[in-house]
Amino acid sequence: MNKSALDVSPHGFSGPPPGAGGPPPGAGGPPPGAGGPPPGVGGPPPGAGGPPPGVGGPPPGAGGPPPGRPMGNPLGNAPVRALMIKFAIPSIIGMLVSALYNMIDQLFIGKAVGTLGNTATSIAFPFTTGCMALALLFGIGGASCFNLTMGMGDKKRAPYFAGNALTLLAVSGIILSAVTLLYLTPLLKRFGATPAVLPYAKEYVKYTAFGFPFLILTAGGGHIIRADGSPKMTMICNITGAIINTVLDAVFVLGLGWGMKGAAIATVIGQFVSAVIVIVYCINFKTVYLFGRHLVPTSGIVGRICSIGMASCFNQLAIAVVQIVLNNSLRHYGASSNYGAEDPIAVAGIVMKVNMIVFSVVIGLAQGTQPIESFNYGAKNYDRVKNAFWMAIKAGAIISVVAFIMFQLFPRQILSVFANKNASEGYYEFGAKFFRIFLFFTWINCLQPITSTFFTSIGKSVKGVFLSLTRQILFFLPLLLCLPLLFGINGITYTGPIADGLSAVVAVIMARQEFKIMHELEWY
Repeated sequence: MNKSALDVSPHGFSGPPPGAGGPPPGAGGPPPGAGGPPPGVGGPPPGAGGPPPGVGGPPPGAGGPPPGRPMGNPLGNAPVRALMIKFAIPSIIGMLVSALYNMIDQLFIGKAVGTLGNTATSIAFPFTTGCMALALLFGIGGASCFNLTMGMGDKKRAPYFAGNALTLLAVSGIILSAVTLLYLTPLLKRFGATPAVLPYAKEYVKYTAFGFPFLILTAGGGHIIRADGSPKMTMICNITGAIINTVLDAVFVLGLGWGMKGAAIATVIGQFVSAVIVIVYCINFKTVYLFGRHLVPTSGIVGRICSIGMASCFNQLAIAVVQIVLNNSLRHYGASSNYGAEDPIAVAGIVMKVNMIVFSVVIGLAQGTQPIESFNYGAKNYDRVKNAFWMAIKAGAIISVVAFIMFQLFPRQILSVFANKNASEGYYEFGAKFFRIFLFFTWINCLQPITSTFFTSIGKSVKGVFLSLTRQILFFLPLLLCLPLLFGINGITYTGPIADGLSAVVAVIMARQEFKIMHELEWY
């Protein structure tokens, strides 16, 4: 989209349409034949007094957009399917790469260190989830506000949302890094680390904490870049970091034998490079200019960003809380079972991260709809909003069904990728059970995140927040606290499918109600 556009009339010239702007025929002038010269006297010869034919008007085709190019923002008039491909595919790739960051570490650590190393990364995972919560709070909040404001035609206010969001991403990352390093040991113990796992977890997090500002800026800045109409650049940021991380993991963990430290350092270097790419892009923003004044946080802008982004943020915070409670429950009930305390935590971490691959595709689809839904809702093009939503749902359902089949048929094969030859039979036995039962309703998991993002995109943050919390807080957490009391460690596996099914039902009900409201607005 250009920074300016020529304002022209529908006909390509600035005069009134034929017959407009003068008195009606026969009105306001003298009677016929009065007040003028006799016929044929006092006027120019026939054909004189005007320009030659074809002269004096605009050139053919002038005054409108170039042939084949629609006028206005393509978010408002380009085919929705084409926009979904443009925005969703890079978003999916970006989310997949983000999910692979931790999975890559776990792959190398599992082979080089073993089950205790995998357990340590599971204990440390709430830190990464906390980073993503901040990234989504300010990233999605800023991007949604930016697109909504641009859809309303307010180009003066829109840059403040993008600039303030970037500042908040950087500052929040620095604060989280400092707090983590200051209280590292007590936090890891609270997150469920056993005495055997604690040294591995400390070795890992004391390095990755330095990368928190880069991770948050990359993940959140990607949403701002996508809102600016450059989803491919978001993809490039994430892919570049992931490739660097993978190569350095092989060198540091397997080649140099650095173990947990090597995986952590490789991750931080990859995140740093990605963050630099984000910063360079934002200096050369496309749709608007970003100046220093746009980076200075103001209460009104920050409040609006947080109100819109809190749905996605709360969802990540809820996931972090669930991870912490889950780790502690597995440690407690696993210690009194045949599996022990460490293997169940390692398995749960692996299952969650494998499922995050599927969830990343679904979230990528949802994020791909965000600029389409936000702009068109602001422009009151409700049919385009609904089309984008349903396209994401259909694509998400296909991906989820494929994942369900894989999890049911090949759990042991998936688990073997993350283990070395010293893995116990209990690791595989509990892991296969956890995959099949805990992820039983994977095939309908797409409904809740896509619908939650939909509400966020149209500016209804309260509904988005509520829906984002249904699965993790309203259903999963109470079940996680109650069912193990009745069924022991097996009760933990039952919490997943029950929470997934209930949250999907709530998502369907809320989406239907919102579409009814939109249908009524179309008539006003």
